[in-house]
Amino acid sequence: MRALLTNQFLWVPLLAWVIGQFLKVITDSWRQHRLSLRSLGMSGGMPSSHTALTVCLTTVVARKLGTGSPLFAAVAILTMVVVYDATGVRRAAGQQSVILNQVLDDLRSHLGFRYERLREFIGHTPYEVLAGAVLGTAVGLLF
Repeated sequence: MRALLTNQFLWVPLLAWVIGQFLKVITDSWRQHRLSLRSLGMSGGMPSSHTALTVCLTTVVARKLGTGSPLFAAVAILTMVVVYDATGVRRAAGQQSVILNQVLDDLRSHLGFRYERLREFIGHTPYEVLAGAVLGTAVGLLF
């Protein structure tokens, strides 16, 4: 149990993720001109906390085990998948849900169609992912 509680490979990346989530609250609150705690549990937004988590893990592994270790290769590949997913697949899904919600709004207004709105803010912009990468690198190097 003690090993788990002192495992830097676990806690340092989780710290980067927590910082990222709280930064989302700050950026969302600033943008909406009111406190927005809703973003604590949401994906998407500035910065990408998933990117911060995986980049931080990659940085910690590189620092502690070296870039030649098999674990570094594994986490580097995982990080690439997360970044690709955040800016590609999930962002496209978010854009599609905006269009689908517009179609469903039209169906409701013309035909009385009832539906549950789709979440529209799913993925990240490249700047949000870059901010997450910078955050993850910084936390990984500092701790």
